[in-house]
Amino acid sequence: MALETYNEKRDFTVSPEPKGKRAKAGGKSFVIQKHAARRLHYDFRLEMDGVLKSWAVTRGPSLVPGEKRLSVHVEDHPLDYGGFEGVIPEGNYGAGAVLLWDRGTWSATGDPHKAYRKGHMEFELEGEKLRGRWHLVKMANRRGEKRENWLLIKGEDEFARAESDPDILEELPKSVKTGRVIEELQGGKAPKKLAKKRTTATGVQPPTDKELNGPVTPDIQKIKGARKANLPDFVAPQLATLVKGAPSGKRWIHEIKLDGYRLQARIDGGDVRLLTRTGLDWTHKFGKPIVDALRQLPVKQAIIDGEIVVNGGSGATDFSLLQQDLSEGRTNRFVFFAFDLLHLDRNDLTGAKLLDRKQALEAILADCAAVLRYSEHFGDEGGLVLKHACRLSLEGIISKIGDAPYRGGRGRDWVKSKCSARQEFVVAGYVPSSVSSNAIGSLVMGYYDGDTLKHAGRVGTGYSNKVAQSLFRQLQDLRTDRSPFGEKLTGVEKKDVVFLKPELVAEVEFRGWTADSHIRHAAYRGLREDKLARDVIRETGPMEAKAEPPEDPARRTVNLTHPDRVYWPEAGVTKAGLADYYIQVWRFMAPYVVNRPLALVRGPDGIGKALFFQKHAWKGMNKQIRTAKDPADPSEEDIVIHDLDGLLGLVQGGTLEIHPWGSTIDRWEKPDMVNIDLDPGEGTTWDDVIAAAHEVKARFEAMGLAGFVKTSGGKGLHVVAPVKPKAEWPDVKAAMKALADSMAGDSPDRYVSTITKSKRKGKILIDYLRNGRGATAVAPYSTRARAGAPVSMPVAWEELGGAIGPAYFTVNNAVARLEQLGNDPWADFRAAEAEITVAGKTRRKR
Repeated sequence: MALETYNEKRDFTVSPEPKGKRAKAGGKSFVIQKHAARRLHYDFRLEMDGVLKSWAVTRGPSLVPGEKRLSVHVEDHPLDYGGFEGVIPEGNYGAGAVLLWDRGTWSATGDPHKAYRKGHMEFELEGEKLRGRWHLVKMANRRGEKRENWLLIKGEDEFARAESDPDILEELPKSVKTGRVIEELQGGKAPKKLAKKRTTATGVQPPTDKELNGPVTPDIQKIKGARKANLPDFVAPQLATLVKGAPSGKRWIHEIKLDGYRLQARIDGGDVRLLTRTGLDWTHKFGKPIVDALRQLPVKQAIIDGEIVVNGGSGATDFSLLQQDLSEGRTNRFVFFAFDLLHLDRNDLTGAKLLDRKQALEAILADCAAVLRYSEHFGDEGGLVLKHACRLSLEGIISKIGDAPYRGGRGRDWVKSKCSARQEFVVAGYVPSSVSSNAIGSLVMGYYDGDTLKHAGRVGTGYSNKVAQSLFRQLQDLRTDRSPFGEKLTGVEKKDVVFLKPELVAEVEFRGWTADSHIRHAAYRGLREDKLARDVIRETGPMEAKAEPPEDPARRTVNLTHPDRVYWPEAGVTKAGLADYYIQVWRFMAPYVVNRPLALVRGPDGIGKALFFQKHAWKGMNKQIRTAKDPADPSEEDIVIHDLDGLLGLVQGGTLEIHPWGSTIDRWEKPDMVNIDLDPGEGTTWDDVIAAAHEVKARFEAMGLAGFVKTSGGKGLHVVAPVKPKAEWPDVKAAMKALADSMAGDSPDRYVSTITKSKRKGKILIDYLRNGRGATAVAPYSTRARAGAPVSMPVAWEELGGAIGPAYFTVNNAVARLEQLGNDPWADFRAAEAEITVAGKTRRKR
């Protein structure tokens, strides 16, 4: 957060605050200023790189170890601000009294820059009031959250206090510079009370900009291009043109592409309407909370352009969940993201610059309800923003010219870059379900080329049971005896198809086009009731260059019976969808599952029904699944696969999780990888798990091993290291136990190495038991038998942060990430093999 931001927010002809100038780096000062702005808080500042890195600590620091104080990261301040004490006049940003409450020096534990980037700073303070060890830990942001939230936590040392001890904020209220208290700076006024904390289901809601620093309202007179005008009934929306690569340059800004319904919010006094991109009134569809929140905005009239979304469990917006909520009449998960302001209080803003419109919009939304969000933008190089979005498995980005007016219709001022192919298709037919008499099994899709409807293939996954049944009922009135396509279909293309009048539009995600113009690896995402069938054409974009010849069925020897059987009901992942997923990740996954004994979690009827553990062959097992006799127990045959057909055989058998041994059947007794499973107990945070993973990595490195990290698809992280297959199981397990015990011994307040649940509250289990003979751990890229169809995903160390949680990646979003990865984060896994230390033997890298 550069000093430019600090300077832009202040008028130095009025405010006594020092003007922002970067100083020479090298100092280690810290200050804490008590700030009686609109909401009383304490500003905590650490000197780094010639500026004061700053956090607004809403309740002030606490000397009680483990007590977490919310700290909102704000703009950098100049070093001169460290000596500032005075009153910022009313009407200015941060208006109110500022008292210098503490000052001194700080010293970091380790590299402070690396710790700052990773979001976990550990340091010691030597101040006039605060001393000892402290932590600043970055919290995981909710999707679209504006501010960066951290936690300030006191470490356990001789300067810590118990909860029953006096509060240092009340015990020592005076300025360390002048000896005054805040009331004296305020001219005798009583100190402002802390605003009542607003809570949500996920905890305390951070203060808004308005609560901390006073209201900011747009000055329409200063918006160049605004003109007086009556409030229109509707404004034709500006649309983005699909391009193959994101643009770059100072003219462009970039926003995350949302996955919802485009809507205009029209506000006219107490009358609020939500209008689709074609002008239909859909206010009634989305319930009261959003309408009430729009009604409470500080405007008389407005037209706000935005999108209504539902956030999935991973944090990304999910159109399928939006559709599901609409069909069920559920309204408590809807959020309206606002990205443009077209009209404000009898002023037409469409002629103004986009950045000016967005600035006015941000001011209006400064203190809005949580169901309204401002859509942030990035000024970085477009390719970098797109790359980051794709690594997070988002749909893509929208790039806009920052100084352009708002122009209705599709043009080149707004362009969209996608991480994967996704577009609307006309629903031209369906194939009945093979497992239900009143549900669809797949939809037959088409698109218009002029006046001709062209066949685009079938979509057989993405339907929950409810959706498949709802579509079946909805499609009955559209049945027709004649094919709506303008071309003759082959026998395979029309087999079992019930044709429909081409009136409905569906959104589909797919991996590209085959040479005969069929979409491949396609998944249904929902109906688009806001779009007309005759407007649906084949979009050209990032997947055009990836067209492949049609798949030869002979290449697949595994026949999937009942491919439309739903394995993950809420996520709509069918047996065919799971097979498609594994086909696409096979080249990444193969080294971790081929020729290894496997333990499986099977659920032939999906995660909602009976699940069971399978280690040995079963009756009716697909012939592509092999077996191998365990030398220690020849009476039992363990499950093994040799190729993709073997993996698809597991899918046919209802396998929902794959857990391999850490050794191959060529060397049963000598593992070639070790795995530390970080299992968080109640009361720990995701940041705690990330910090633990980095500590495991460091301890691996001290042993001469290279640590690789992956999400578990459950609650935690796995840190895995490749080893040379020389040491045997007892020695390897002993080495991993020593690692876990040493972590628990060094930090008993943070870690345990015993499985006992009673000892795990507020701590992370360092689970080393995955490293015994016959023990298993979930494979990289394996699905998990949990809601949402999560997968265990390898990630790069620098990717670890609040954006990616343990179950962030799913069957529905993982492939988009893999297609956009510049480098496989585990590409060097086997090349990093090293000999594990056993009984004092030396370590040698290959």
